[in-house]
Amino acid sequence: MDFETELAAILPAEGLLTAVEEKRPYESDGLAAYRAVPRVVVLPRTRDEVQAIVKVCAAYGVPIVARGAGTGLSGGALPLEEGCLLSLAKFNRIKHIDPDNRIAVVEPGVRNLAISEAAAVYGLYYAPDPSSQIACSIGGNVAENSGGVHCLKYGLTVNNVLAVDVLTAEGEWLTVGCSALDSPGYDLLAMVNGSEGMLGIIMQITVKLLPRPPVARVMLGAFCAVQDAADTVADVIAAGITPSGLEMMDQLAIGAAEEFCRAGYPRDAAAILLCELDGTAGEVDSQLDHLQKIFEKHDCNEIRISTTEEERQRFWIGRKSAFPALGRIAPDYYCIDGTIPRRHLGIVLQRISELAQEYGLMVANVFHAGDGNLHPLIAYDGNEDSQLEAAETLGSKILELCVKVGGTITGEHGVGVEKLNEMCVQFSALELAAFHSIKGAFDPIGLLNPGKAVPTLHRCAEFGAMHVHRGNLPHPELERF
Repeated sequence: MDFETELAAILPAEGLLTAVEEKRPYESDGLAAYRAVPRVVVLPRTRDEVQAIVKVCAAYGVPIVARGAGTGLSGGALPLEEGCLLSLAKFNRIKHIDPDNRIAVVEPGVRNLAISEAAAVYGLYYAPDPSSQIACSIGGNVAENSGGVHCLKYGLTVNNVLAVDVLTAEGEWLTVGCSALDSPGYDLLAMVNGSEGMLGIIMQITVKLLPRPPVARVMLGAFCAVQDAADTVADVIAAGITPSGLEMMDQLAIGAAEEFCRAGYPRDAAAILLCELDGTAGEVDSQLDHLQKIFEKHDCNEIRISTTEEERQRFWIGRKSAFPALGRIAPDYYCIDGTIPRRHLGIVLQRISELAQEYGLMVANVFHAGDGNLHPLIAYDGNEDSQLEAAETLGSKILELCVKVGGTITGEHGVGVEKLNEMCVQFSALELAAFHSIKGAFDPIGLLNPGKAVPTLHRCAEFGAMHVHRGNLPHPELERF
């Protein structure tokens, strides 16, 4: 039997897609600028089917790209033309909720938001909340170590996952982590989070659940200058206040969001901050008073504080709709995901504006300001090859800038295929060799998501970026970038 025949023996007819028109919906993830039609698409229903598929792929040397909801923004689920695209969409069951121990056991295709919806009856929720949480899957969240609006206080996915069941490239089962607070041995669980499908196929996840805070309120502050908003962020954290969310949007993002969902944002503001505080009523009221003084100190010319849950949700809907809202500005956008020290927010945003003018493209900034996780949205027209090339080059310049100020090239979207060259900027040859050694230990035949996340040393030598300085640079030096 050949490869496709063996797969057909494992799956029902509707579970194996081989016609081009059937496979076309799987040709890209959320980074739609890069596309490839895979050799086959498989849609298994059971763990046994997944294990059998992996073993067939191993026998024939066919690479596997696992896919969740396809909302990723770095090309991590980009298929290989000679490969097998493994969809885990049918693994969408919440298997168990334990309210006493505050955990949920779920399959990888469960939507992020569905966990909180199921846990709500117990007064619990799952904290990480990517903007795509209505659609993105928890398996993909683990693969990319996703964050969200509330990651400043409650952490990324890695801080909220207790255990995962993983299928290796050789078709063997591993359980990494446990339901207890800690387990002996190396912290392989942290390694699996953010591994981008390169070390194993995530088939079950045990997540932490948190009690729903009794009170949550949002302060919206409008600023006449981006620098004032950036300085406010630094002062909020320095004051010892830990908001559950602290987000920033510039004027271009504000306008697009308003056109899209009418959140009631002040269109004339150069930037707005959305700062959410949660806890008891006394805690929140006290911190709101302190927060308002900090905002006013930095020439915040308008402050609004949510008084109802409906109003709180309306404040957030504009922020969470900002990415699709950019469709009002241009046919396509390229979303960057660099992270920088908070103290450099103002100067880095200024430099991004200068780079945007240099490359003739509009850039809307909407991001997790509290932890310095930038999301510049580069607007372009994909029908013009020159604009896509300019957007890619501009994005690379922004990521290199993040590294130069002591930051990193990704905060939550992952590397995928998008940031391979910038990995050469971030890491030394010795560090990259260590990453390849870890990949080899988990996947000795290189079957799982090859060519993603970690560049070859040869690629980095060609890119010629190994020498780029890393570390915190003083402000006079920043002005040169």
